[in-house]
Amino acid sequence: MMDESKHSFAGDSMRRVEDEEMILGKGCYTDDIQFPEMLHLHFVRSPYPHARIKRINTSTALKQDGVLEAYTAEDLIRDGVNPYPVPGPPGDFVTKEIVDKGYRRADGEPMDPPRWLALAKDEVRYIGQPVVAILADTPETALAGAEAVEVDYEELPSVGTIADAEDSSAPVIWEGAPGNLLIQMEHGDSQKTETIFAEADHVTQLELSNSRLVGNAMEPRASVCQRDPEQDRLILYTGHQAPLGLQGSLAEDIFGWTKDKLRVIVGHLGGGFGIRAETYPEEIVTVYAAHKQSRPVKWNGDRTQEFYGTVHGRDQLSTAELACSRDGKIQALRILTRSNIGAYPTGPGAAIPPVVGPKILTSLYHVPCFHLEVRSYLTNTVPMGAYRGAGRPEAIYLIERLVQKTAEEMSLDPLEFRKRNFIPPQAMPYTSAMGEIYDSGDFEKVLDQALEISGWNDFESRVQTSQDKGRIRGRGISCYIEWTGAIWHEEVTTEARDDGSIVLYTGTQNMGQGLKTAFTQLLSEQLELPIGKIEVVQGDTDLVKGVGSVGSRSLFIGGSAVREGAEKFLEENQKLAAEALEAAREDLVYKAGKFTVSGTNIGIGLGEIAQKQPAQKVSVYSKTTLTSKSSTGCPSWPNGCQIAEVEIDPETGQVFLDALTAYDDVGNAINPMMVEGQVHGGIVQSLGQAFMEEAVFDREGQFANPSYMDYALPRADDVPNFKWDFYTGAPCQTNPLGAKGVGELGTVGATPAIVNAVLDGLREHGISQIDMPLTPQKIWASLQG
Repeated sequence: MMDESKHSFAGDSMRRVEDEEMILGKGCYTDDIQFPEMLHLHFVRSPYPHARIKRINTSTALKQDGVLEAYTAEDLIRDGVNPYPVPGPPGDFVTKEIVDKGYRRADGEPMDPPRWLALAKDEVRYIGQPVVAILADTPETALAGAEAVEVDYEELPSVGTIADAEDSSAPVIWEGAPGNLLIQMEHGDSQKTETIFAEADHVTQLELSNSRLVGNAMEPRASVCQRDPEQDRLILYTGHQAPLGLQGSLAEDIFGWTKDKLRVIVGHLGGGFGIRAETYPEEIVTVYAAHKQSRPVKWNGDRTQEFYGTVHGRDQLSTAELACSRDGKIQALRILTRSNIGAYPTGPGAAIPPVVGPKILTSLYHVPCFHLEVRSYLTNTVPMGAYRGAGRPEAIYLIERLVQKTAEEMSLDPLEFRKRNFIPPQAMPYTSAMGEIYDSGDFEKVLDQALEISGWNDFESRVQTSQDKGRIRGRGISCYIEWTGAIWHEEVTTEARDDGSIVLYTGTQNMGQGLKTAFTQLLSEQLELPIGKIEVVQGDTDLVKGVGSVGSRSLFIGGSAVREGAEKFLEENQKLAAEALEAAREDLVYKAGKFTVSGTNIGIGLGEIAQKQPAQKVSVYSKTTLTSKSSTGCPSWPNGCQIAEVEIDPETGQVFLDALTAYDDVGNAINPMMVEGQVHGGIVQSLGQAFMEEAVFDREGQFANPSYMDYALPRADDVPNFKWDFYTGAPCQTNPLGAKGVGELGTVGATPAIVNAVLDGLREHGISQIDMPLTPQKIWASLQG
């Protein structure tokens, strides 16, 4: 049990306050929610990647006992349910200048995607797209009803991969995207870059792939909706990273209601990873059915439906080039990236390839000139969205593979080549070629510390140990930076109750990362109260205001709001204490939950102040907005270095990740233990991308591996013991905590380190590039020549 009388402070690795509830089995996920007379949904999904819906026959299904309704797109349209809005310019992600420059089609016209209804109308555009929703009295009856539905389809031409979508002979799957190209966007100076490349002493070129990944939370998605018995509205229970955003999306955009007609409650979440930041068709239909029936309605997905129905991530092909002078100085970077946007563009899915990833494309290096072109294609596949890192891992993979390959081709020490091109600490604040402003960092110091922790200089002895076992040993390095943030404000309410306890209401969302612990620490330090006196409330749109948890923003933006909110809370309570004690405010001293008149023993506690108020509490609302002189907002720029060592069995192609060191600049760490946990989790997900994960679609859009039978994930025995430490010598300058976002940092850095390690081991065999995932089959085949 946690000692609730303990005080905590920023920088303390205290145990998580969330864990005890989970260990005791008191967690409540969406699927745990039950109501009397609950109805259940099951969806009939498209078996084709692209087809015309000729006829839907639900009569047999509706005759079955227990089946109440069979909803189709016609029902939604008749009742005024709107399609998803066309994704607009992604707000804080991008400036108006960039939008005007090219967040549009190749012909200069605005993006014109197919209209996306929660249930398909006229055409289906990917396997798994919901077509009919069966509502019944039990899950089993709903499934049986769905199996009785007859849908006649006329198959249409389809494309499933980027290579097929961009082929001049490919079918055009939507008239609003000529050549299947939905978005084309450019950054940098193409003419100047071309001139530099033409005159460069050395040019390195690589064809690189970031494979398509499926996000996997601990539990499948689910949603429950019921009519509020006390008010004329609905209550939706679901797992989401931004409950208030979901409330607005559903109520205002989809149903045309005011937000107060829908309350959203989020319970426990087994991870968010970006995939839980979307508005999904199943949630829309759950709300619709509850509204129509005035009874509780539940939908619970399974793992197969997760593969077909939850957004995927990554899926990019890039031609990447680096121009250097003969003395090893980077002169220019040129990249053409083609991305798969899926059948419909989600907001994140549309923005990530052309806008978010490019923010860090030049990484830690001084790159005087660059040109990037991004082409985003429609395909007949599951829509794309955010997946942990959201564009940043793709960008760092490109630049780190280029840097490593350039050093090898020019016979330069890869470490010295990196150091030669690092942005020096004295250049901070530094404006990158992309126009982003790095506020802090000492990249060479971070690299040197990572080398020391990893035992870099003792590598040859480990090579001999591996050779004695008949294995090949390789090592790889990755240096990286990450843009974190988006939407630079957050809101909190800090409340004192009559028993002296404190309740913090915040719009950020806990989903396993330990936000309640971090916020408890901040309040415990600032209010000088034991942790047992503090409660953090999240995930209820009736109680909280704010944005939510995306883009590693929660701690450095949300935590800044907690700190500023606590200051305003103390100011308000000081005023009330002065009134109660009939003393001047400036004469009051605050300590450990009590205001005392200076030089006396006369005082009043926070609980006593609350007791004197009409509502028996003191609630202070605060909205914090980070400010910056930069037009690109107030991001934090965590950075670091990872070093991987692998062993390769040449007889089987099997790769063993033997060691991984991570050393990260996280600014001021509020809870180092939790930071390390976040980095570990991100590394494991990168390990999956490097070695085994890939959602495979064929040329027509057939999904080849939509289950854990064929889609591999890392297991505990795939993961080595990590060496990790952090650097605090460069606190962030864009927020009062000095903290940098770390939720995705491990994911950003690990993949190129691991791939570089494998290719380092294979270099003596003449192998310089293998596309991820680096499966035993690929490595064995490469070794066979």
